[in-house]
Amino acid sequence: MSDVSNSQFYPPKLNPIFTRLIQSISALIAYYMFQVKLETTAEDVAKIKAIDNSRIVYLPNHPTLDDGIILFMLSARLGQLFHYIVAKEVFQGLMGKFLQLIGAYSIKRGLGDRASISQTIQLLQQPKSRVVIFPESGCSYQNDTVMPFRPGAIQLPFSAMNQLAKKEADIPDLYLVPISLKYRYTNQMNEVIEKSLSQLEAVLNLQASNNEFYPRLRNIAEKVLDNIEQEYGTKSEAKDNWNQRIEHLKDRILHECEQQLDLPPKAHLALRERVYKIQSIIAPGEQELTQQQEQAYETLYRSAFRLLNFDAIYDGYVAEKPTPERFLDTLIVLEREVFQIDRPSIKGKRKAFISIGDPINLKNYFSAYQKDKTTTVESLAVSIQKTVQNNVDLMASSSMALVN
Repeated sequence: MSDVSNSQFYPPKLNPIFTRLIQSISALIAYYMFQVKLETTAEDVAKIKAIDNSRIVYLPNHPTLDDGIILFMLSARLGQLFHYIVAKEVFQGLMGKFLQLIGAYSIKRGLGDRASISQTIQLLQQPKSRVVIFPESGCSYQNDTVMPFRPGAIQLPFSAMNQLAKKEADIPDLYLVPISLKYRYTNQMNEVIEKSLSQLEAVLNLQASNNEFYPRLRNIAEKVLDNIEQEYGTKSEAKDNWNQRIEHLKDRILHECEQQLDLPPKAHLALRERVYKIQSIIAPGEQELTQQQEQAYETLYRSAFRLLNFDAIYDGYVAEKPTPERFLDTLIVLEREVFQIDRPSIKGKRKAFISIGDPINLKNYFSAYQKDKTTTVESLAVSIQKTVQNNVDLMASSSMALVN
């Protein structure tokens, strides 16, 4: 593929020497800038070493905005060079150029990004290629939740294998590797939780009825939910059924956005796919707008931000396991909404644990894929998502501290 980038696509410009240099200091960058350390086991590393001569697609969950640095540290730990598929809007200024140099390239979500798809298929035909694809298609903002995997993350490797099968006498090895990410705070987090609760209460004009964290968290969440319902002129009859209210509100916001843009509702698609379509239309710089259109698009942008922010949230997430991580997952989502910021401040020092599932050789599924592409792809997507979720659950249960 041509190395020339344009407004639609930013290709990888992997510089091995530069990337190796950054890998050598990645642990220091992660610790001092992101307050996070990577934890892996020798057994998991050995799983990758065993397939080191093959093509590999890494499929991690995406619980935080810091997952990219964790995958980059994993590449350093494995002694490999990765390519990464990253949302197009991240490729701005010097950061965008830096990302290209370490192997990242863009994808324009919401549309069939042919350039990005072609780049991925081309990369996966190269010997010893390593590509990272986040199959949830976005960040969940929940440390213990793995959202459904999109089939495209499985379809692309199969497409590359299909091309290779036409050129080579034998079907080559191409492995999908489930990666489970789980963060854990290393310090006592009660003071941090108290600070976040107090800041949100102050902005929302709420009085803390007692010192218990969970009732205060629910009061804040209910106030935010009430405010958004009032803003969109909707009110659920099931006042006490928060999950029903949340789903009703998301449906209402999504319907309004699609209606304003004359987009036909596609209920069979995941919410994220529909939101990305909206964002692709209202993306800055895509077209010249009148002042009135700019104001309308700003409102749509805010609505799309909300939909993605609250996509994975549900009532009961904290109550099920009131860990510091789940408390702060929810508080970060609420801070993003109330303070209208993309990335709230880092709450404390963390360890990022990685569990590597058993690699899956697509060669063993290629015959089934040729007979029934859709069923084979969807079945693998569900199976790998379950593997990732199961390993997240195992890591969560191995050392669980509850908030007092």
